[in-house]
Amino acid sequence: MKLKFAFLNLFLGCITLLINTKFISNAKGEELLKVELHNEIKKGKFLIGLKQYLGGENDSFSEKKNINFTTNKGFLNLISSNGIKHKSKQINITLVNIPVKNPKTIERIVFGPFASYESAKKQSEKLRDKGFETTVAYPKNWEVWIPFQDDLPEFELKNKIFKKIKNFQITPVLRNDYSGLKLEGPIYIYAQENIKINGVNFGKNFYLLKDLYGTWTLVQKIEFDDYLAGVLPYEIGPNSPLEALKAQAVIARTWGIFNSDRFNMDQYHLCITTQCQVYKPPKITYKKVQNAIDATSNLILTYRNQPINAFYHGSNGGVSATAGESWKIHDYSYLNSIIDGSKSLRKNFKLPITNESDLSNFLDFDKKQFYGSKHSLFRWNKKISSLEIKEKLIKNKLININEDVLDLKSIERGSSGRVTKLEIQTDKGNKSIVLIKDDIRRVLNFIPSNLFTINKLNDDLWLFRGGGFGHGVGLSQSGAIEMAKLGFSYEQILNHYYRDAKLKKFEILSH
Repeated sequence: MKLKFAFLNLFLGCITLLINTKFISNAKGEELLKVELHNEIKKGKFLIGLKQYLGGENDSFSEKKNINFTTNKGFLNLISSNGIKHKSKQINITLVNIPVKNPKTIERIVFGPFASYESAKKQSEKLRDKGFETTVAYPKNWEVWIPFQDDLPEFELKNKIFKKIKNFQITPVLRNDYSGLKLEGPIYIYAQENIKINGVNFGKNFYLLKDLYGTWTLVQKIEFDDYLAGVLPYEIGPNSPLEALKAQAVIARTWGIFNSDRFNMDQYHLCITTQCQVYKPPKITYKKVQNAIDATSNLILTYRNQPINAFYHGSNGGVSATAGESWKIHDYSYLNSIIDGSKSLRKNFKLPITNESDLSNFLDFDKKQFYGSKHSLFRWNKKISSLEIKEKLIKNKLININEDVLDLKSIERGSSGRVTKLEIQTDKGNKSIVLIKDDIRRVLNFIPSNLFTINKLNDDLWLFRGGGFGHGVGLSQSGAIEMAKLGFSYEQILNHYYRDAKLKKFEILSH
């Protein structure tokens, strides 16, 4: 009998503990769970989406839908929005599909895909000006969403109706040896020392946040300068000259702040891919990288006292582009087309470069007189078959399998000579497709940049001859490296690529 009551007391004690654990909450816990994007920037912190789409079909991170958090010495802390608090050396969270009692139908109009966030945002603004409620999303490519209505007008822009019945909800469950507790987002996980997630050392402060697509994102909260330590080695390289690293530190910090609304819809600032800035948790400390970050701590580039949109890229091929010729957006006065080389070189060439003949002469000129000419794609040639072009068009649903490519020609160029409109003619009733600006490289992704000429070698083969790698706007990383080797300071490098922009300390609020 005593044993029976002892077991009952133990059972009731466990239930009480579970209830207390589940519903406990205090002011500190509530404060930690707040995700206020704008305020985090003011405090000098980025929220970085380390792993997206967790629990969904594209989830390659949470093996068997499980995420494992560990520390070497100290304890991990977890706080969930439904009041659960947990402290241990190891935390296992499993993402489980839980059936929904009342399935919900999700319906919307989807515009896109867009080659860049910039182009998607511009289209979103146009639709908003017409009275539509818009969302810029990134389920796989950049898209613009508006709610579905029966009486919507005809749109000029390509769109489709998305419809899905939501039968289940992806739910994080806190696992131990005996039970599982359902969690609700935001979920905050933190420790005093670095945390390993699925065996990789990432940092100290993390959220699990629900996204627009019904999946989850693992988000890291990180100081500006700690973030840059994981950006510079992968964007410009740890062995770059110190002054080039300083320039990269300033613009990576500036770009991140200016673009910190990029993933507002999913409650974080930036991703870790080339759609934002490449970021990887640093496995080792590079002394030169750290020196560059420390020497420029909290410095940003501004125009009229506001952070600039500090675009940068690998190589401009000897001439930089304006923002408006690379994306379907307005130009910025601090981003100009410039011949990227010495003063004597700039006397040889005058902008704009308006036609194919002028661009051919430019591409033929002595490479050594340009900044950044050592980049492997400073000059390039691509022989591409008509079949390869056709396959790219079919993949992007621009033609069907029965159509063939007859002709390609550039019908418009920007001031730097970059192709801004490319016409592709097919054999179906003189049908032509016009690719504009960033869509050219999105569809024909074998082209390193839009700075190219086209020659038809025969009916089945084309020669694309060009220069540069990337969009060509703002700082050329290969150009900055060469300027640093020639003795230019980081201030001079920044002034060269961002005319009229000024260096200024970003004011961090005390916290």
